[in-house]
Amino acid sequence: MPRRSRARQVVLQLLYEDDLNPRHNLAASDRFLRRRLKEDPELVPFAQSLLSGVRRNRPELDQLLAERADHWSLDRMAVTDRNVLRLGAYEILYADTPGRVAINEAVELAKRFGTQQSAQFVNGVLDRLLHEHE
Repeated sequence: MPRRSRARQVVLQLLYEDDLNPRHNLAASDRFLRRRLKEDPELVPFAQSLLSGVRRNRPELDQLLAERADHWSLDRMAVTDRNVLRLGAYEILYADTPGRVAINEAVELAKRFGTQQSAQFVNGVLDRLLHEHE
């Protein structure tokens, strides 16, 4: 598994936790991230930037995603799908990750952690976002 893909998995776990427990402990999240990524000097900062970026921009990301998810409110989405979308949208809009790579990574996360329909759903929403962003 590519190294950055592993970092995204750890970030997704923390975003999932944030979603279910909004009163998250930032220090505990950071310890979890560092431990799971084995203090890797390249991956830890990458994962930290993704996590803090999604957290900081969550209201905007949620609005953009809700506008592009036809007939779906964010509240109706599976927690995993919602957070994969947030992560993918953040990478498309704010990170140095090329848009297609961000979508492919999000689709892989959806395949691994979501339902059978998750990958197709994530791909469709993020593809719309990318086309409008380009």
